Amino acid sequence: MSTTTIPPSEFIGLNIIIIEDEKPAARLLQRKIEKQGYSITTLLHSVEESLDWFQKNPHPDLIFLDIQLSDGLSFEIFEKIDIKSAVIFTTAYDEYALRAFKLNSIDYLLKPIDEAELTTAITKFKSRFQQNNISSLDFEAIKRMLVNPVSKEYRKRFSVKIGQQLKVIDVAEIECLYSENKGTYLHTIDNRDYLIDSSLEIVETELNPKDFYRISRKFIIPMQTVKEIQVYSNSRLKISLPTYKADEVIVARERVADFKIWLG
Repeated sequence: MSTTTIPPSEFIGLNIIIIEDEKPAARLLQRKIEKQGYSITTLLHSVEESLDWFQKNPHPDLIFLDIQLSDGLSFEIFEKIDIKSAVIFTTAYDEYALRAFKLNSIDYLLKPIDEAELTTAITKFKSRFQQNNISSLDFEAIKRMLVNPVSKEYRKRFSVKIGQQLKVIDVAEIECLYSENKGTYLHTIDNRDYLIDSSLEIVETELNPKDFYRISRKFIIPMQTVKEIQVYSNSRLKISLPTYKADEVIVARERVADFKIWLG
């Protein structure tokens, strides 16, 4: 697998590289970073080519680093080369690992990467960089946190209040979840809507990402209820669901590439 090299832009500033084994995901992240005004000159896709590249090139200021690469964990790079670059992890790991990141003040971006969160991460890095406050990471400790994750139990059902009663709804009955007027709703395959207590942000972390995907700020959909996918305006996709018709179900443009990867 060969290194992808992009001609440098006119921007002169931070030296940033991406290490990500999935090429579509790497290119999507590259585009998002370049929209922020930064130049990405190198994309690396495996442990092997990363090791080769670091031995032949000056180390960058910042690395966007996926944890699981095609030929092993990215930590293997740091076991063999003393890399001083700052790191922002790009990860699909579950909530337990994210809590570990937070407790250790480690920067991370959860896939699919939100542009607002990307802006915050880069701004945070720039502040540390300008103050010469980039501390080296204990990659061995991080590896211990992540290599043998405890199996997470995803939500299997929701309880919703109807009058003075509670109704239990299995996740298999969900056609979509959506936000509206500061409320979060669950729409079922029998064409009913129920108000739930949690926000979409919280629900997103509680559902199995193999089965559910957040296509926009408004919608989370399960794979099993996708009836039809149409090309829509501004490089977006329109989803047809069996019964939900209250609003157009649109995959946000910045999530289209990741959505296609999720679909398999």
